[in-house]
Amino acid sequence: MKSPLLPIFLIVVVDVLGLTLMLPLLPFYAEHFGASPTVVGLLVSTYALCQLIAGPVLGQLSDRVGRKPVLTVSQIGTFVGFLVLAWAPNLLVVFVGRIIDGLTAGNLSIAQAYIADVTAPKERAKAFAVIGIAFGIGFLVGPGASGYLTKHYGYQVPILCAAALSFLSIMGTTFLLPATPPHPEGLKAASAEQEIEAPVAPGGKRLKVLDWGTYFQYFRRPVLGGLLIEFFLFCLAFSTFMGGFALFAERRFFWHGAAFGPKEVGYVFMYSGFLGIIVQGAMRQGALVRKIGEVRLVTFGFLFGAVASSLLAFSFVIPMLLIAITVSSFGSGALRPALTSLITQQVDRNEQGVVLGLNQSLLSIAQIVGPAIAGALIDAGHLTLWGLWAALIMAAALVLNLRARESRHEAQAAA
Repeated sequence: MKSPLLPIFLIVVVDVLGLTLMLPLLPFYAEHFGASPTVVGLLVSTYALCQLIAGPVLGQLSDRVGRKPVLTVSQIGTFVGFLVLAWAPNLLVVFVGRIIDGLTAGNLSIAQAYIADVTAPKERAKAFAVIGIAFGIGFLVGPGASGYLTKHYGYQVPILCAAALSFLSIMGTTFLLPATPPHPEGLKAASAEQEIEAPVAPGGKRLKVLDWGTYFQYFRRPVLGGLLIEFFLFCLAFSTFMGGFALFAERRFFWHGAAFGPKEVGYVFMYSGFLGIIVQGAMRQGALVRKIGEVRLVTFGFLFGAVASSLLAFSFVIPMLLIAITVSSFGSGALRPALTSLITQQVDRNEQGVVLGLNQSLLSIAQIVGPAIAGALIDAGHLTLWGLWAALIMAAALVLNLRARESRHEAQAAA
């Protein structure tokens, strides 16, 4: 079978394009219906809460019936959610649209599990960078297009475009993506005379919904536990930024005498996406991993993130904003795939589904907490504190990372 990375890449690109069309639009769309910054933060948190509840269920299903059918169901939910959002008559229906999407959310986590299914451990940092490149392309095209469409055609048109892209992604999954076999039982006997080891997929032993008692055992492992905590802190800082940036920019920056709106916010995200393509391209080619190593990449990523958030907190002019976004993009672009790769390398192949599911749950928790805090801080007028809060989270992760670097180098050398 030919490598499935190309079709999964194309599918993820289309998915991310749909998501990034919504990115600069959703906070302003909610404000259009009278939402305060606090309510906007809760809107984002509601989606993440639904994702936290549904994520393990979708993960279990993908282990039992295969990645492809569950990915298709998840994409259909996104499509329906966008349609509800586009025709929403009030804020309550906006919440309903996000709830539908959240309860079926799993496109990217299932795609990540699919990639882990078909790649060797040593190749995963480069393979996971496929999703990073897709995000970069999505951020390069989607937010700018969303801002332009909103400016000239109103809110509904870009949301319907996102729905159309979601439908296209469903078609891509259906007709382009090779199916992978489910692995619900790990090893199976191939015949009465000979037992053949069936490849155990990374989702082969996924846990039940919110089975935190079992999840906590992974935090007690010396190297893995620290990596998981750092992953959560990264997600918390990133979700604080993503959940609050549009509202922050609307209140802090002006262009030609007018406050930032969807168009200007979209262009900032577009610039970030361009930088993300550069970094993820280097990750995909393996250049950064070979020259710096995954452990050091994570350290540099946290350092850049702390610096970028601090710069953003005290940015009052557009040039300073762009400097902060530049530093942030280079840091996060290298950090996430390297950190994800290190995490998967610390467990056996039949445990990787558990860890990827745990990662998704940690991400969902961060996306519940981060936007809610961001919305409350901005609603109270604490714009600078919003940026410093994200910087503090990144700095805490950096301290933990520096303390554990030696043990991680040893663990990676032994892997």
